[in-house]
Amino acid sequence: MSSPTVRTTLAIPAELLAATDQIISQGKAHSRNHFIAQAIAHELAALKRAEIDAALVEMTQDEDYQSEVLRMEQEFSNASWEALLLEDKQ
Repeated sequence: MSSPTVRTTLAIPAELLAATDQIISQGKAHSRNHFIAQAIAHELAALKRAEIDAALVEMTQDEDYQSEVLRMEQEFSNASWEALLLEDKQ
């Protein structure tokens, strides 16, 4: 993370802090700050993936989108077949 840091205060359960400190003492993380920042980044990425997955599911249920996909598949079917034939020749 190369962006500027901001000092803040967090209240977390004691067992999470103890587990974090144990991870640090084992050398698996540089510091509490580093570990917590990584955990937040990991959770944000997971939430973003879930958001994208939900959008993809929504697309599968959208009749207009599905019709457009089928139309595009038909439109490009010759090109796809030609690409397959070229690949087989090589």
